[in-house]
Formats: sequence, C-alpha cells, structure tokens
Amino acid sequence: MTTPLEDAQAMVTAYLQAEAQILLGKEVRIGGSGTDRAFKHEDLPQIRAGRQEWEGRVAALQKAASSAPTFGGRTFSVADFSGSF
Repeated sequence: MTTPLEDAQAMVTAYLQAEAQILLGKEVRIGGSGTDRAFKHEDLPQIRAGRQEWEGRVAALQKAASSAPTFGGRTFSVADFSGSF
C-alpha cells in the first residue's frame, strides 16, 4: 500500500517520462482499461500542465507532512503530561 505522497511522486515521474518521450518525437499512451489515450507532440502543453499539477500536489503533501498540526487553520502544540522530559 502506498501513501498519497508516494502516489503523487509516481505521477510526477510518469509525466516526466511522458514529456521526455514526446520531446524525442515518440507517441505516449497513458491510461488503463478503457481509458487509454495517446499523446503526441501537439499535446505537450497538456502533459506539462499535468506534471505541474502533480508537482504542486507533491509540494502540498510534503508541506503538510512536515508542518505542525493545525485545527481550524491555526497551529498548536500537544502537551506531554507523561512526566518524562
């Protein structure tokens, strides 16, 4: 089982590979059963937009994972009353 961050990073990698193949003049097929789609050089702006969208998701997930917990948009600390310091 993968995390949402791993899934998003995999999508960025897939888009980068597709972009590289298209720049080499190749056709790229993306999708699965029934949703397969072919991309060519004229579709490069769509591929780049998709990559940028996924890069944004990766950045947001990384930020969320590294930031302090929030409640209602405000950060907070959790008190530790266990007695050990």
